Amino acid sequence: MSKDHVNTLYYGDNLDILRRYIKDESVDLIYLDPPFNSRASYNVLFEEKNGTAPVAQVRAFEDFWHWDMATESAYADIVTTGPAKLIDLLQALGAFLGQNDMMAYLVMMAARLAELHRVLKPTGSIYLHCDPTASHYIKLLMDAVFGPQFFRNEIAWKRTSGHSDAGRYGRAHDVILYYGRSDSVVWNQTYQPYDQQYVDQYYRYQDPDGRRFMSGDVTAAGLQGGGYEYEWKGIRRVWRVPQTTMERLDSENRLFYTRNGMPRIKRYLDESQGLPGQDVWTDIEALRSWHRERLGYPTQKPEALLSRIITASSNEGDIVMDPFCGCGTAVAVAERLRRRWIGIDITHLAITLMKNRLRDSFGSDLSPFNVIGVPADVASARALAEQSKHEFEHWALGLVSARPAGERKRGADAGIDGYIYFIDGESLGLRKIVVSVKGGAVGVAQVRDLRGVIEREQAPIGAFITLEPPTQPMLKEAAVAGFYESELLGQQYPRIQILTIEQLFAGHTLQYPNLAKDAWALRAADGTFRRAKRQYKSEGEQQALL
Repeated sequence: MSKDHVNTLYYGDNLDILRRYIKDESVDLIYLDPPFNSRASYNVLFEEKNGTAPVAQVRAFEDFWHWDMATESAYADIVTTGPAKLIDLLQALGAFLGQNDMMAYLVMMAARLAELHRVLKPTGSIYLHCDPTASHYIKLLMDAVFGPQFFRNEIAWKRTSGHSDAGRYGRAHDVILYYGRSDSVVWNQTYQPYDQQYVDQYYRYQDPDGRRFMSGDVTAAGLQGGGYEYEWKGIRRVWRVPQTTMERLDSENRLFYTRNGMPRIKRYLDESQGLPGQDVWTDIEALRSWHRERLGYPTQKPEALLSRIITASSNEGDIVMDPFCGCGTAVAVAERLRRRWIGIDITHLAITLMKNRLRDSFGSDLSPFNVIGVPADVASARALAEQSKHEFEHWALGLVSARPAGERKRGADAGIDGYIYFIDGESLGLRKIVVSVKGGAVGVAQVRDLRGVIEREQAPIGAFITLEPPTQPMLKEAAVAGFYESELLGQQYPRIQILTIEQLFAGHTLQYPNLAKDAWALRAADGTFRRAKRQYKSEGEQQALL
């Protein structure tokens, strides 16, 4: 990768992507938040527009691992071609654990860690986010791949407040394993805010205006190299600073005098950078339901966490990679901090979330980026549909900016794959478009089904996204459904709309009242809709927040 590297999102298995696209020693910083072998299913939750608890959810991934033929093949590949120390470790772990779920998980991770070591620059760092489920085994893998001599920190991030776990101590933290590729890694000192106990103990003095400060010694006692001997307000000592400096500090109200008249320098709390970064992070709160950056994606991490990591272990222009990208927190923060980036994920849902997140967050200021691995034409779309109906649906829904409807389809709702919400009416009430995606053969029966669904859902519009072109009977059936007339705009839109993948590639779009596009001009005069200005902070301001 050169300085002309273009930021890239990759869809696909990260092992394949790494081997196919990422060059040796080309990445400056790797952050990964892989599955933990937690034996849990993780869903994306979609908040209801009326503020009620989320009902719709889509399975993002299942953190289940099993020893099967694919694992056997992967294990055979590693122990015949992998690094010697990794081979020895896997054989020892296999003898200890046997061919079980945990061993299957470790084989998966071992193959990827070997590739991540290959692509990391000699000055690069890697941060692996995990929990106690498998962190002890993962550290052994990291030692085998990167070398125990390059282990730098085991960071404990307090991700939740105290709570009770039945029969044991409450699990309140995650583990972040930090390794370098060599001894000469990029390192920028970061600072953490002082906790209140520290502030109360050391910054116990206040100016009349409320500014808190601690007092520091201005004598040269214990100072190497000596000092400056003179009398200051009746006290003769060897001082740390010359008399002219002492006079300036006094004029600026930077000196504090004890009861016996001894001067001490004021060190203000609001001028302190904070505590140099430690390996226990208690100052970064995990995302809650009310946090604005929360997207509903399982395992989403706060941007402050990634800001600290990326600021500490990379510089502007460096390449940051997240091979288990999820909703893209790492790439979003890398973009904000003016790093270049690579994101990889195995689901189209995640790729769509990342694209939308980047565009919503940065608008016209977003750096150019490529998306590799997603269908770019009808032939590749058909291949995806044949490979995975589930992934094809999520990808197709992303083309029209629809959210998935959820995993469980009941009875008459079986034809609903996604929803699009829009605002209409003088009361600015929410309306919805029901979206159905078909990757196989289609006919007039599917259109009739969709018409019935939108009537039962009381949806003003239904959209039919199809890989195959519609037949004439399908188009006639759609026309019979008539039109929806916008209360706000006074325009008519077909109640049943059929769009092919080919048409979407060609730039065709669904027709519906889109206030973001249609109503700015209509309502700008009375101030009903106003776009907020984006605010961007400088690099220095961003670091000051850490």
